[in-house]
Amino acid sequence: MIKPEQLYELLLEVEKLDPLNYDGLPFDEDDLRNLVCLNVAEMMESWAEISAEDKDLIMAATMVRLMLENLVLNARVCLITQEGE
Repeated sequence: MIKPEQLYELLLEVEKLDPLNYDGLPFDEDDLRNLVCLNVAEMMESWAEISAEDKDLIMAATMVRLMLENLVLNARVCLITQEGE
């Protein structure tokens, strides 16, 4: 079973190479990290009865969704920035 603490440490390593910009958010960075890590660990714990193939499919679908969401949010930021110029 994956523990939230393991995910947190991995996240910190990833953020060293590709830091996120938390500027302007009314939330503590560590609180956000902990919340997401706990959520993912709990989600993965509920997959105990799912086959490895289905787990891979769920993770791939989740990555696609997150990448699409990130792309849309970045596009919105670009549009807002252009409108403000």
